[in-house]
Amino acid sequence: MNIGIVLILILLVLSFLGIPIYLALGIGTLAALSMDQINLLVLPQKLFYGMNSASLLAIPFFILAGNIMSRSITDKLIAVANALIGRIKGSLAVVTVLASALFGAISGSGVATASAIGGMTIPAMKKEGYPDHFASAVSAISSILGPIIPPSITLIVYASITNISVKQLFLASVFPGVILAIVLIVYSLHYGKKYDLPAHEKMSGKQIGKTFLNSIWALLMPVIILGGIFGGIFTPTEAAVVAVAYALIIGLFVYRDLKWKEIPQMFIEASVSTAVIMIMVGLSKASSYVIVVSYLPQLVLSTFQNMTQNPLIILLLLNILFLIIGMLMEANAAIIMMTPIIMPLLTAFGINPMQFGIIMSFNLCIGLVTPPVGLCLLLSNQIAKTSLSKSLKSLAPFLVLSITVLMLITYCTPITTWLPGLVD
Repeated sequence: MNIGIVLILILLVLSFLGIPIYLALGIGTLAALSMDQINLLVLPQKLFYGMNSASLLAIPFFILAGNIMSRSITDKLIAVANALIGRIKGSLAVVTVLASALFGAISGSGVATASAIGGMTIPAMKKEGYPDHFASAVSAISSILGPIIPPSITLIVYASITNISVKQLFLASVFPGVILAIVLIVYSLHYGKKYDLPAHEKMSGKQIGKTFLNSIWALLMPVIILGGIFGGIFTPTEAAVVAVAYALIIGLFVYRDLKWKEIPQMFIEASVSTAVIMIMVGLSKASSYVIVVSYLPQLVLSTFQNMTQNPLIILLLLNILFLIIGMLMEANAAIIMMTPIIMPLLTAFGINPMQFGIIMSFNLCIGLVTPPVGLCLLLSNQIAKTSLSKSLKSLAPFLVLSITVLMLITYCTPITTWLPGLVD
């Protein structure tokens, strides 16, 4: 049996049994190497090589920045969004979308966004009379803006495997993230009007100005980070360090709502999250080696070529494939496992690997809110304390809209390629 297929089967089986992804990946790689009688020294060699990448340094710092924000800056972002559109029916749902987009522009993590933003806005929506299942749904779907809007941890992982510029991938993800945010806002407003959801009293210009003034340092954070990256002032890795330093300074000395005693725990949490991701990325080099020597990519390529020669249909099939994978696997693990298999297919059919990185990430982010895994959906549902079936029913229109946006970025190439081409 093909050892590449053996590796994937072991990974899937162990994942379903509840074994952590990094352990499942390591066990599968060891088993495949042993079956083909390949020297097991390949595993530690490739493990070190996979983690020996400067671009990966951005991951721990963005995770840490997100942890700091969730304790200090997040409520300021929500206050600004509420000041702007609080008078509109269903405004808290829109606030959830906007705050998730702003938080995602720092943390790059869907789960962190669901926890930080949903933890604040879901109780607020329930208190104001929003259906708890709708509050859960809008928080869950908004959280996927975290890993779509730059900076994105999933895109950093993809870049480390493909050697595509992280900055180019971040630029390519701007319009898809903005389009999705707009679509979610429009539907939230429609839902609010249709079901006569409550609205806040209109704030005076003076009150709005005071809210902006109090939140100005929080608002400057995504501007500094994204502006610095896209303006060439600093690299994504340097931007991640700046994000941590800025968040610490603002939380400790400006807003003073961050306590010194909380900092060690934030570092510990960021370290644990980083360790899991880094081990997976390192092991991905060993698993990629197994997949390459097994000729599995060529097998997949020939299978797709036998099915069709039309790149448009290939893209559709790949979208279906990754939507299914996203339902079953954590996004970073899926990127690590599938990218080496898919790359020859992209080359053969002339598909832009940068564009496909966005497409794949978008698919896998949708998986964050679809069972059976659906981490963001489960987290939001737990915060809302509602029925999962009801949350899924409320989530369905959001999912349809998200998949519509996915098809748009799949077949309208300039959405992902125009901005990177303009900057170059």
